Amino acid sequence: MPPVDFGRRHFRIDTARIATRIPLRSVVISLILLAVIILGGLYSMTIGAYEVSFGEVMNALVNPAADPDIRQVVFEWRLPRVLFAVLCGAALALSGGIFQSLTRNPLGSPDIIGFGIGAQFGVTLLMLVFNLNTYAFKAVGALAGGLFTALLVYVLANKNTMSSFRLIIVGIGVSAGLGSLTSWILITVSVEKAMMAATWGAGSIASLGFDQLVPAAIVFVLVTVIALPLNRTLPVLEMGDDAATALGINPARTRLSAMIIGVALVALVTAAAGPISFIALAAPQIAQRLIRSNTPMGTIPVMLTGAALVVVSDAVAQLLEVPVGVVTVSVGGLYLAWLLARQYSRRV
Repeated sequence: MPPVDFGRRHFRIDTARIATRIPLRSVVISLILLAVIILGGLYSMTIGAYEVSFGEVMNALVNPAADPDIRQVVFEWRLPRVLFAVLCGAALALSGGIFQSLTRNPLGSPDIIGFGIGAQFGVTLLMLVFNLNTYAFKAVGALAGGLFTALLVYVLANKNTMSSFRLIIVGIGVSAGLGSLTSWILITVSVEKAMMAATWGAGSIASLGFDQLVPAAIVFVLVTVIALPLNRTLPVLEMGDDAATALGINPARTRLSAMIIGVALVALVTAAAGPISFIALAAPQIAQRLIRSNTPMGTIPVMLTGAALVVVSDAVAQLLEVPVGVVTVSVGGLYLAWLLARQYSRRV
């Protein structure tokens, strides 16, 4: 039997337990993105009040006998920030890919549907009203707020059949309402609390260290492992419920598990760094175009794209001396405007 021509080059993995093909383009793009993350992270570690050259950063990373002051700056202050940027970008991008695949719409990201706003509202409520400001309580608040918003949007948008357009419109309305509630909380508390919440709400990873990174990384790895089967089931679900059912996939169960996983990833980032907007919207679409895929649900390239975006954005934020969320909102707003114009031009 002649081999099947897939129209592009593939790596073939064929063992006793695994048989798969990996597109060569995906591998090349992933390696390029990994290089961008490494170079961007190294450059980011040279920026700050304490001047450290690129060579000194490299020496501090590989040489235990390097200057102890420089090693302290690099390892204890700047390396956790870079690693957090990678984690936040990967988590947000994977969440965005999940929701865009679920809705079959490039606008179906947690930023637009409102799950990110819900997580932000949950953290704000616990932080300002109940004075619970630890990372654990923030994580609980973000997860509870995100899940509550997801349930509310799902109930309001579910009318016999689930329409992606209706889901997005309802999500925008719910996020506007939750945003108003968050603003109301901010104006009813003291100025000190409001300033603290506003600083957190801008989205910043500047003050995060290994104390927050370790538990966040453990949760991220667990959630990512749980999400791996979605890489197979969600693209099938994009073909429709009938096709998915015929192939042995339960659409309702898959949607529920995907929604919980996507919200958990957003909550993980929101609890640690605050709302870092538009990465979940842009990263899956950029990755999809880079690897020329038919679906935004491509785990490794999507996560690497998100990580690269946040690492580069954080380096720019340090140069401008602003929170990373300000940079992602500025760039993401332009991307959203372009995406809306492109979607409209297709319909006209």
